[in-house]
Amino acid sequence: MPSIVEKTISIGYLSQRTGVAVSALRYYESQNLLFPERNSGGQRRFLRADIRRVSFILIAQQFGFSIAQIKQQLDRLPQGRTPTKRDWAKISTHFKSHLDAKITALQAMRDKLDGCIGCGCLSLKSCALYNPADKAATRGTGPRYLLGDRSEDI
Repeated sequence: MPSIVEKTISIGYLSQRTGVAVSALRYYESQNLLFPERNSGGQRRFLRADIRRVSFILIAQQFGFSIAQIKQQLDRLPQGRTPTKRDWAKISTHFKSHLDAKITALQAMRDKLDGCIGCGCLSLKSCALYNPADKAATRGTGPRYLLGDRSEDI
């Protein structure tokens, strides 16, 4: 365990603190999400702030964000210094708007699950009302209403 005054930590310690496999940390490095330095022996040395960066990556992945989307947000953070609360607040506002949109879409899907979903099966009596003659198929394949199309727009 590094002392509190140590500025950098090993990849093993970062893995231990975050619960992320060393191989995943190397992958994050290859995707330019982490930028470790190398010591004279060639070993990776991470900033203590990278614990928070990795934690952010994990949370963002749980919310369904891609590595590219996560990288775009992390690129807003300063390199070479520990991000401040203000730095994190800035990137969180970008994620919040995406999450709000996802929440709205999920709520709409939830509310439509017990009715016609525009899948083209036409097996429910209500499909004759909401999707007569399979009009939803004109919008593309799959459950059109669950994907965001509205019956009144078709």
